[in-house]
Amino acid sequence: MADMIINVNAVWDGGVTGNGTLKAEYLDTKIAIPTSLGGSGNGANPKEVLVSSVTTCYTATLTFVLASRNLPVAELTVNSEANISDSEFKIIHYPHIVLSEDATEEQIQSAQRATEAADKGCDVGNILKKADVKIEVQGKVSVK
Repeated sequence: MADMIINVNAVWDGGVTGNGTLKAEYLDTKIAIPTSLGGSGNGANPKEVLVSSVTTCYTATLTFVLASRNLPVAELTVNSEANISDSEFKIIHYPHIVLSEDATEEQIQSAQRATEAADKGCDVGNILKKADVKIEVQGKVSVK
C-alpha cells in the first residue's frame, strides 16, 4: 500500500451533552456521545463511525473486485450490522449484488465468491480482525 496522509478535524461544543463535527476531505458529519452514556445523541457516535469506516472499505474493495472480474453489475448495496457487547464485537456485512439480466451462471458464482474476496482484501477490516473484531459476510447475488 502506498503511503497515505489523512487529516481529520473534530470540533466539540457543549461538554458531555453537546455535540461536534467531524471533517475530512470528503467527510462532514455531526458527532455526539450516545444518550445511553449521558450524551445528547445528536450525532454519530465513535462506534458508528468505526463501523461506517469498515463498511466503506468493504464496499470499495467489493466494487474493485467485481470490476476486475468484468462482471455485469447493475446494482450494489451493502448493509452492515454491528453487535457490540462486553464479550464480543461482531460486524456482519450483507452485500447484495444485482447482475444484469444476461448474466451467466459462471458470472453469478464469481460474484458470490467476490463477496468473500472483498472481505479478505479490506484493509480496515483486516486491522479490526487483528483486534479480535469478528467480521462475517452474508452475501446475496441476484439477476435483474
